[in-house]
Amino acid sequence: MSQIKKYVIGFFAVLAVMISMISCKMAVERPENSDKKEYTVNRLWELPTSLEEISGIAWLPNNKLACIEDEDGIIFIYDLKTEKIEEQIKFGTPGDYEGIAVDKEDAYILRSDGVIFQVAQYRSDAIETSHFKTLFTIKNNMESLTMDSKNNRLITITKDRDPYSDDYKGLYQIPLDTKEMDANPILKISMKDDALKEYQKKKAYKSFNPSDVAIHPITRDYYVLEGKTPRLIIMDKTGAIKNFYKLDKKNFPQPEGITFAPDGTLYISTEGKGNHGAILEVTLDK
Repeated sequence: MSQIKKYVIGFFAVLAVMISMISCKMAVERPENSDKKEYTVNRLWELPTSLEEISGIAWLPNNKLACIEDEDGIIFIYDLKTEKIEEQIKFGTPGDYEGIAVDKEDAYILRSDGVIFQVAQYRSDAIETSHFKTLFTIKNNMESLTMDSKNNRLITITKDRDPYSDDYKGLYQIPLDTKEMDANPILKISMKDDALKEYQKKKAYKSFNPSDVAIHPITRDYYVLEGKTPRLIIMDKTGAIKNFYKLDKKNFPQPEGITFAPDGTLYISTEGKGNHGAILEVTLDK
């Protein structure tokens, strides 16, 4: 065997060993984001121009959604079957409306400065609109609101700074019998939680910026959505983060609304960012 041939064989032998070592290392080391759960978009509803900036949704009977957008004081009733807006209910003047929750005949709409509008008998011909304040201001930049019917209360969470700490974002309750917000959070999302490690900022409160929240009707877990960097966190009743999902900007350019059907079917709404807004039916991998 020639000397050159020996060198060639030796070279490829060393190369094979190196490739094997690299492969083993890749098998041991988990790639970035490998701990993030996956999801499936089952269906997408492209919304009309009036809902391009859809900012909140709430489930209604008969496969309908109550929707708001962040400029006009209007509740839009969207029918998932006919794929059309079937009703528009004016409740207020133009403003930055971000969250909506429904309790039987009454709707509640959250403005970004922390004011909540109660629209009593909102599907009737004689609606009555009133409002009440929370402990939040425009500095907190409020976007999240959901109804906890089991406990007769609203739940909200700040998008920006929590009023009491930069190290967490608290979930706060507003009992409907008093409409006075409890200053103590029922749960806290730590900005230093391992699930947020990849996104931790120098200013801790910027690590996660909730855009909406919903409660699963069966498990009672809290689903906290972010639109700025599309993500979804699932927390159990103790506040522990169970799952974390990174959402694709192609499907969710700016997700700002989340709600459940009674059977647990998940719906997420997203602003259009220059295109049509959309509502998506989503299945999450466990």
